[in-house]
Amino acid sequence: MPNALKNRKESENRGAGKGAGKRASPRRRIGEISDMTMLNFDERKVPLVFRENRRARRIIMRLDYGKASVVIVLPKRTSRQEGKKFALSNKDWIAERLDQLAEPIPFRHGAVVPFLGEDHRIRHRPTARGVVWCEEGEINVAGYEEHLPRRVHEWLKAEAKREIETRARDKAAAIGKKITKISIRDTKSRWGSCTDEGELAFSWRLVFAPKYVLDYVVGHEVAHLKEMNHGPKFWKLCRELAPRSINIAREWLEEHGTELYRYGR
Repeated sequence: MPNALKNRKESENRGAGKGAGKRASPRRRIGEISDMTMLNFDERKVPLVFRENRRARRIIMRLDYGKASVVIVLPKRTSRQEGKKFALSNKDWIAERLDQLAEPIPFRHGAVVPFLGEDHRIRHRPTARGVVWCEEGEINVAGYEEHLPRRVHEWLKAEAKREIETRARDKAAAIGKKITKISIRDTKSRWGSCTDEGELAFSWRLVFAPKYVLDYVVGHEVAHLKEMNHGPKFWKLCRELAPRSINIAREWLEEHGTELYRYGR
């Protein structure tokens, strides 16, 4: 099986590694090829996107669940033709994962989306005052209907930021560590990350997951502030920061993680 393919387990990955000599910025992308080709399957075509990373030691393949595309990361002096050949040799793996993708659920009136693990129905309230609010299992959206998708997205992202920041800062204080920055993004390859500088980043889509899953991912990344590895000391600390959720949360992400990419598409 290809090496870097698991969105569902990416919260176990470290944030940014160290390069030889002077360390580059953790978020810096080392070269990117914007070229794209298509992989032909029996009933569909799948975009194949090439990215070059001079620090990569081998060809890496992953599925971008948000865009339903295949991303090939190429090491230095590796051609796109070699990358395509690698993808073709793993077409069965790609097809299997694509078959697991659920139908997209756009943000619109009447749609049901999970909020912190509980199903909520989106309701358009054109004559109501306010913007977006949640009550009694409904996400209510005021204003013009054409603004509804954007407003729901912005509200969910703000709620994710609020939930994550509160938990992260409380957990960091509990282990005597300081967070320098918290970013909320629409990441495609990991649920969370931590840098050597104490910067944490999380996927806003965690707001769809149950609270115990979100709490585990936050605890996982905060633990990296003290243990930038996945050794026994790290996992011991991780269990202290998320004592009731670590095992079941990892199982939940393994089984349901890719479903979080279906909402708002």
